Amino acid sequence: MIVKIISAQTNIAHNQVSSTIALLNEGATIPFISRYRKEMTGSLDEVQVGTIKEMYEKLQEVQKRRETILKSIDEQGMLSDELKRKIESTWNATELEDIYLPYKPKRKTRAVKARELGLEPLADIIFLQQERDIESRAVDFLSDELPDVEVALQGARDIIAERVSEDMKARDLIRNLFKREAVISSKLVKGKEEEAVKYSDYYDFSEPLKKSPSHRLLAMRRGENEGFLKISVSPEQEKALELLESIFVKGRNSAADQVKAAVEDSYKRLLGPSIENEVSALFRQKAEEAAIQVFASNLRQLLLSPPLGQKRVLAIDPGYRTGCKVVCLDAQGNLMHNETIFPHPPQNEVKQAYKKIDTLVEAYKIEAIAIGNGTASRETEAFIRKMRFNSDILVFVVSEDGASVYSASKTARDEFPDYDVTVRGAVSIGRRLMDPLAELVK
Repeated sequence: MIVKIISAQTNIAHNQVSSTIALLNEGATIPFISRYRKEMTGSLDEVQVGTIKEMYEKLQEVQKRRETILKSIDEQGMLSDELKRKIESTWNATELEDIYLPYKPKRKTRAVKARELGLEPLADIIFLQQERDIESRAVDFLSDELPDVEVALQGARDIIAERVSEDMKARDLIRNLFKREAVISSKLVKGKEEEAVKYSDYYDFSEPLKKSPSHRLLAMRRGENEGFLKISVSPEQEKALELLESIFVKGRNSAADQVKAAVEDSYKRLLGPSIENEVSALFRQKAEEAAIQVFASNLRQLLLSPPLGQKRVLAIDPGYRTGCKVVCLDAQGNLMHNETIFPHPPQNEVKQAYKKIDTLVEAYKIEAIAIGNGTASRETEAFIRKMRFNSDILVFVVSEDGASVYSASKTARDEFPDYDVTVRGAVSIGRRLMDPLAELVK
């Protein structure tokens, strides 16, 4: 079923999803699967594999939670065939929790206490809303522990309030109302004026929750966590009560009045706070994800920014027998010149090499020199550092990892169709100094 759901939601073929999940279960990583198991996944890329992994993990969590819920309800002796089918048919985590809520073991709530006093039958009578004089019916439930009609009615209302708060339709309606129309408000905690100066914008602030930008929402939550702000999230209470009353209030008599009072109590005390917590957590998660995206974007720009700025670079791909390939790049990384020098054995053309480098530095106004860290790297660096230039030239040793792969790639051939792999490799070394990540991603 999990494979079927993922396939339907991603439009990825059933067999591709199944193969990917099998690889994930074997411990394979996303990069490994997307690079080395294309024949098994039907050439799914890393984004598709990542999506399958994320959905699979979430659905597994739902499955585990479902098993726990089924076991809990079964142990209570309340697992009917219909309820079991209902639980097994949903893969929505929120819906699953809503189904479970009436059966979830509770602390000793007001409704639990009322049931212990034998008031559930009275709550049932009230909930039917057919009695015109419910106070008279409540007299039948009086006892030493319930000497007063109003106390009995209050207990019955507590039971009804709990039913309202656990009703799936009611929860869904109020949840959607919160998502559409809730307002987030912040107030300064009394006595914190001096300590909470950095949150002064939120001393008395409110705006629609769905329009609150991530940075503002997270700032308010930080203020709340630090004890400076009090945050609330809610729609107009009248709208919420109207929705609930449209479901539960069915008559115009004293019993209906009791139900109406129970609905209001349920929203204020149980359902409203519950949905507020749920929706607040949802929007906080979205805000955190948005903040991470902004951070990632800013970090990407930072990492991709050239460490030297726009400078002209002379790059050297060192070597012995075949010489050192030298290229000159402009500030944008474009190739301006290339040639080969032989400062090392067996040729040992040191003087000629010095002269060529000096000429190139002057001719192309070179500001930095990049030396590949491969064969003859140390000797080439020592050779360059012995030179005296007319201006300050920065010298760097640059990693060659992957340069040979790039130099023989289609990307390199398309960019430099008239040059061989040695020139392309040297260009890559120079560009790695200018803009390392941009070059490495090639």
